[in-house]
Amino acid sequence: MSKVLVIGAGGVGSVAVHKMAMNPGIFSEIVLASRTVSKCDAIAESVKHRTGQIVKTHQIDADDVAATTALLKAEKPELVVNLALPYQDLAIMDACLNAGVDYMDTANYEPKDVAKFEYRWQWEYHDRFKEAGLMALLGSGFDPGVTSVFAMWLKKHKLKTIRTLDILDCNGGDHGQAFATNFNPEINIREVTAPARHWENGEFVETPAMGVKQQFDFEEVGPKNMYMMYHEELESLARFVPEMERARFWMTFGDEYIKHLTVLQNVGMTRIDPVMYEGREIIPLQFLKAVLPEPSSLGETTKGKTNIGDIATGEALDGSGEKTFYIKNICDHEDAYAETGNQAVSYTTGVPAMIGAAMMLTRKWRGEGVFNMEQFDPDPFMEMLNEHGLPWTVEELDAPLPF
Repeated sequence: MSKVLVIGAGGVGSVAVHKMAMNPGIFSEIVLASRTVSKCDAIAESVKHRTGQIVKTHQIDADDVAATTALLKAEKPELVVNLALPYQDLAIMDACLNAGVDYMDTANYEPKDVAKFEYRWQWEYHDRFKEAGLMALLGSGFDPGVTSVFAMWLKKHKLKTIRTLDILDCNGGDHGQAFATNFNPEINIREVTAPARHWENGEFVETPAMGVKQQFDFEEVGPKNMYMMYHEELESLARFVPEMERARFWMTFGDEYIKHLTVLQNVGMTRIDPVMYEGREIIPLQFLKAVLPEPSSLGETTKGKTNIGDIATGEALDGSGEKTFYIKNICDHEDAYAETGNQAVSYTTGVPAMIGAAMMLTRKWRGEGVFNMEQFDPDPFMEMLNEHGLPWTVEELDAPLPF
């Protein structure tokens, strides 16, 4: 029986808190905090209606280390689950160190003024967490998160080595909007417009954003254009699966999304540097976020499915030569909304956040310091995916990807 404090009241926070409340044997007390306490209260009311469980709420500015430290010392949770913005990771980690509380997140740190996310800043906290006898678990979402656990499960059960790895993220959902993002618009657009990078022969190779496109036929979705881009799990996988010759990340985007994003980029609306408007500075991308639909509002209208998985090629464990395996999850937007009031993009991140927290609280994953998903036994995590709404399948393919 454990007390957890969740920071962040967006779609992912909503899913994670709903799923925690559905598992009171692990999460005996849930506290939800955010800059906007009304969002916390709305989630708490939904949780009470759906599960009967009570969620305590607080207002907190997670950039304020002293205030967050004070909240942690007052509430005394065993674990902080950071589902706020990536810019706030280090401030929340500092507060956890100050208060002596374990830490977990779903996305790695990114400076507010530079569209560059990497694990270096958080890995540098390892010794401080170790000396404090605390654990920090990074990236327990779907990608990053489940995709790394998928790779390690394949390496444990199917492949002695992984020579090439491709992560394929397809959202086949339709929300009926001309242009909207399925998670925080600011983070989504920064991610998509950044240069692509993939791992090849011991180094990262950079290519222009959205410069490499392939078509792939996704089960239960159909043929989709997918674009190679950089995603943070490539950095941790390159570190913890050192034999990999190549690792790539692909994400699908519709033609309408690409068209709108290209126009917005061309007119400067995706800029993250300040511009003067009527005598004061504004950040164009933050203004754009304010006029776009709130991602958490899309659940009711979104129909279709997501399909996210890994295709890995390497030396088979049984000594039968080189083999290729495809391991994936398919999630239905309408099913996710019926269960938690959120669409599948939030669901596929929020459920693994709950599971990562459960791994820590039940001590199935334990260590002192800062850790990535690849460093732990994948089996208990994979079991919980099957039990809590994200069932997975694995199949052997006749050949590696042809591109």
